[in-house]
Amino acid sequence: MKESLYSVLRAPLISEKTARLQETNQYVFEVAQGATKADVKAAVEQLFNVQVETVNVVNLKGKTKAFRQKTGTRGNKRKAYVRLGEGQSIDVMAKA
Repeated sequence: MKESLYSVLRAPLISEKTARLQETNQYVFEVAQGATKADVKAAVEQLFNVQVETVNVVNLKGKTKAFRQKTGTRGNKRKAYVRLGEGQSIDVMAKA
């Protein structure tokens, strides 16, 4: 069961922007391309034992880059912004 949850949530995203968002009880995760909002909500609630209020999902198109006169494209990404209920938090820096 946990394997399917980990296939939905790939990794938490850590940056200056996500650190500011954590102050407002919002967390950002890289998720699978086919993951829906309901999948992300269920995975976060079951893995971290928290109550999720909202989930917003963003698709990021891969950049086109050149290397030694050859062009290529980086992979597409999908990330989810998860807002938790009041008074709840997730320690994204802890090792699972």
